[in-house]
Amino acid sequence: MSPSEIFKNRFTWILITVIIAVFVLSRVTMKKSRDSKTVIAKDSLTPAGFVWNPPDSNAIPYTSAGDLIRYGKKLIVNTSFYFGPKGTIAALSNGMNCQNCHLEGGTRLYGNNYSAVFSSYPKFRERSGTIENIYKRINDCMERSLNGRSLDTTSREMKAMSAYINWVGQAVPKNIKPTGAGIPDINFLDAAADTAEGHVVYLQKCQSCHGHDGQGLKKSDSTGYAYPPLWGRNSYTTSAGLYRISRFAGFVKNNMPYNVTQINQKITTEQAWDLAAFVNSQTRPDKKYPGDWPDISGKPIDYPLGPYSDSFTEKQHKYGPFGPIQIARKRKKPTRHQS
Repeated sequence: MSPSEIFKNRFTWILITVIIAVFVLSRVTMKKSRDSKTVIAKDSLTPAGFVWNPPDSNAIPYTSAGDLIRYGKKLIVNTSFYFGPKGTIAALSNGMNCQNCHLEGGTRLYGNNYSAVFSSYPKFRERSGTIENIYKRINDCMERSLNGRSLDTTSREMKAMSAYINWVGQAVPKNIKPTGAGIPDINFLDAAADTAEGHVVYLQKCQSCHGHDGQGLKKSDSTGYAYPPLWGRNSYTTSAGLYRISRFAGFVKNNMPYNVTQINQKITTEQAWDLAAFVNSQTRPDKKYPGDWPDISGKPIDYPLGPYSDSFTEKQHKYGPFGPIQIARKRKKPTRHQS
């Protein structure tokens, strides 16, 4: 064998050895990296694009724990039957059902569902300035949205509602808000929302279900409303989340008219804002909590009741335009916590 052939053979074997070594090393590195990512994902719980699928109620186990979950669902779906003006347990609320705002028992995508409650509570909320648990969140809805009184946190009913809400979001990792959760944000308008235009939208899109007078449609079996009142003494209060027009607009943009699929019948973004402005300009129970927003700089830009940490008017905070408020806050934010 000539020297050149020996060199070629040696070079070939060296090259093969290097390739094998690189392959083995890369496999080890990949394994370590993958293992490291698994640990990070488990600890930080921030998987991108987590999509939540509503669980099937038929999957609730037939155990004592399952019975509590099923009872909780009944309380969410037919709240008025248990806690309405003629409630079988107590007369605590205005006759609306939790399901009127949390569609399909809190399981409808973008329908103000419960998918992210279990994953995010307990959590700090700017409104109270405290860390809140699910019991506090449920009672907020009882008092603010149903214009009622709070439940005893040791009661079977409170435990059942909490168990059901936790069951709905059980598959969502901690500290994750999945795709389709709650009420989505929608784009701001360049101008203030128009209540007069919103009235036109209401007559075209909403009155067939909620009535010309906005008082909704009660169920024939006296278990609350099939279509809830949107204003008046039996509707949500001025301290409810839907009294912020961004929340109401996002809700109707993605869900109303209810179960309508034709694109030309759906509500546009501009119509959603105008409709929200009209509905929330109507009279409703006035309920205020002096302890709300201990740090007023944390108020949402569309929170309709002052005082504020900026110079914008209460009217602009209620109806917009919100872009200028948002820009002003972003400019101020870096110095917010400076002493």
